Amino acid sequence: MGRQSFYLTTPIYYVNDIPHIGHSYTTIAADVLARYRRLQQYDVFFLTGSDEHGQKIQKAAEACNKTPNDFVDMVVGKFKDLWENLNISNDDFIRTTDERHVKRVKKIFQKLFENGDIYLGEYEGRYCVPCESFWTETQLDEGRCPECRRNVEKVKEKNYFFRLSKYQKPLIEHYDKHPEFIQPESRRNEILQRITSHIEDISISRSAVTWGIQVPMDTTQTIYVWIDALLNYITALGYDDDMELFQKYWPANVHIIGKEILWFHGAIWPAILMSLKIELPFKIFTHGWWTIEGQKISKSLGNAIDPLNIIQIYGTDAYRYFILREVPFGSDGNFSYTALTNRINSDLGNDLGNLLQRTLTMIEKYFDAVIPEYSEKDDVLKEISQNTLSKINKELDNLQFSKALEAIWEFVGSANKCIEEKKPWVLAKTSAYKPQLKNVISSLAKAIKDISIVIYPFMPNTCIEIQKQLGILENNESPCLEYQQIIKSGVIVKKGKPLFPRIEKETENPGKNIAMNNKV
Repeated sequence: MGRQSFYLTTPIYYVNDIPHIGHSYTTIAADVLARYRRLQQYDVFFLTGSDEHGQKIQKAAEACNKTPNDFVDMVVGKFKDLWENLNISNDDFIRTTDERHVKRVKKIFQKLFENGDIYLGEYEGRYCVPCESFWTETQLDEGRCPECRRNVEKVKEKNYFFRLSKYQKPLIEHYDKHPEFIQPESRRNEILQRITSHIEDISISRSAVTWGIQVPMDTTQTIYVWIDALLNYITALGYDDDMELFQKYWPANVHIIGKEILWFHGAIWPAILMSLKIELPFKIFTHGWWTIEGQKISKSLGNAIDPLNIIQIYGTDAYRYFILREVPFGSDGNFSYTALTNRINSDLGNDLGNLLQRTLTMIEKYFDAVIPEYSEKDDVLKEISQNTLSKINKELDNLQFSKALEAIWEFVGSANKCIEEKKPWVLAKTSAYKPQLKNVISSLAKAIKDISIVIYPFMPNTCIEIQKQLGILENNESPCLEYQQIIKSGVIVKKGKPLFPRIEKETENPGKNIAMNNKV
């Protein structure tokens, strides 16, 4: 039998501008989950990509004196560069301008039409260009878009509509039958209330927008950018063209999204799947927003953060650690350079870095740099290691990344405490205590190896560096990721530089003033 499949996605990111902290947050979380599932021997397919159509892209390209094609190629390149620098291990990157996507979207739209769920009507109402969203008068917030608070445009045009109202009852039934479908629970309750109280058919095409995929039965219309975008989750798997990947990986195990796009994913997307008679994804997990130093991210304030600038100064793994440790996944968070510096100095430097340095120094001093033979029955940290793994598995199964990291750092703390309590420097003074010294040091080495594995999904480069310094990994080898594997006798440690040198003073907002729109 083959390995169990696991399909996870980020949203495809709207590339009217360069990537910021929010994009990196979602993608790092998805990457950690993908790496974790691979450690568990799942056959993982991790998808991310770019949403490239719509009026907002068209206007951004015009502001740069570029064609939409040239504009999106340029910005997509910046996203791909960031993912490479963040060590993102996605299996595919889909673009809505890809021929495979365009062809399949048209076929799906035609299928929805033939199913009787698309009809031609007239839309009259309000439209928010930045959000690419239609709103009724009652949904507006003091006449403005309820999402971004910008002014909306009055629109009247013939469009194709999707019979979303037809699926109100099936949606409610699915929510009742699958309470885990939307997480966290507060978001589930929020969208269920909206579905229950009021649901209308939605416009899914535009007549005034040329930059998009043409409606197959009416070339005067383009498919609404959000419908185009949502379909990426199945077009990337070949639906219904080359069905091998689709049959292997669908339904998705989890869509990871930001809370601002929950309506599209929690109502419109499942209704489309119901119309296509396709199984719904198992879970949609909605995370919160980030503020910067207590302020909302804003172009006008000039406080938007370019993650690439941060990782060039603080390092990729430090950034990956901080952004998932600082707040519970699902809650809003605040990015602070002081907090980032404190995490690096305390958690990464003092706790993890010093544990490795102290242990390697003692191996060099007391055992001529050779890790002493390991004895499982004499391992003073064995139970803590096993308990930690159980905690991590539980928390990551629920996408609680910060709690998983807390459990790992409790393990790090226990290893440091072991050094203080066992006092190897005292044991080393008397030959009678040599066996005890050997057990303590070999237990510490094994614990550090175990720690390197459980931090691998979060900080893959740090895992590799730890194992190199332990002497269990050569330069061109893949890291040891077998948790139960012991360190063989005779391994020579190769102590190197500290993992995370202390930062004496945080750099003041090195990631701000990122290029926007016509400055890209």
